[in-house]
Amino acid sequence: MNATPFELQLDGIRVAGLRAGNPDGLKVLALHGWLDNAASFLPLAEQLPTLDLVMVDLPGHGYSDHLPLTTPYTTPHAIVQTLAIADALGWDRFVLLGHSMGAAIASLVAAVAGERVQALVSIEALGGLTAPAGETVQRLRTYVEAMLKLDAKQLRVFPDLSAPVRARMMVNQLSEASARLLIERGVKPVDGGWSWRSDPRLMLPTAVRMTEEQVCDVVSAILCPVQVIYATPAQPYFPEPERSQRAALLPDGRLHTLPGHHHVHMDDPEAVAAIIRNFIAALPDAG
Repeated sequence: MNATPFELQLDGIRVAGLRAGNPDGLKVLALHGWLDNAASFLPLAEQLPTLDLVMVDLPGHGYSDHLPLTTPYTTPHAIVQTLAIADALGWDRFVLLGHSMGAAIASLVAAVAGERVQALVSIEALGGLTAPAGETVQRLRTYVEAMLKLDAKQLRVFPDLSAPVRARMMVNQLSEASARLLIERGVKPVDGGWSWRSDPRLMLPTAVRMTEEQVCDVVSAILCPVQVIYATPAQPYFPEPERSQRAALLPDGRLHTLPGHHHVHMDDPEAVAAIIRNFIAALPDAG
């Protein structure tokens, strides 16, 4: 796939990414999952050549800058960043394509800025991860304790890429080719080998999570057409029937389930792309 690297400047933050497809095609902004990067969508890009597909490294990931130490990684901030990326691209309206964490962010963008989002494709998430209100104080304590210890942690160095590739294959059941795509964009050369490019703060526990009721309120407010794609069996942290119940809240949603794992869009891009093509073809203003 001939994907062109690009960079944007957002208030002093460099956001990098890859752009593929047809510059005159439907504008699609792709948001990757936690600790992934823009390469997450390269297999799909090969299957969707008619789209103007912009795949970003979210701040703290891939080749994009880390956020300043005084700026935490939060979902509300990610919504603002996503809209700022679209502004920097000169896009008034666009389709959002998200996977996992990126799908959670895209869901909130579609809910709060519906006038900008033409449609949403949400893979392996819809809304964010939730927690009961009774866990709030403990979550905050855990976050603060981890944040205070962060400076003492040493950056891991790999002598070659085989170890991180194998680790991603084991954790996410990825094929070697897919794992290598993510790893090659996710590491940087250092003395003695390679280390992660991603901001270590991304490994901190989430300080505050919305409740299921709050996330359902968000999902119910997404008025644009939505295609949800889930892999089966479901992930333990987003099980059935909760994930299907969320999809049923969408005013204009449809759900397709595929056999596979959490990165089904990477290891079975043909099947995922076919669903996306059919969804896009039916959009009232796709042309």
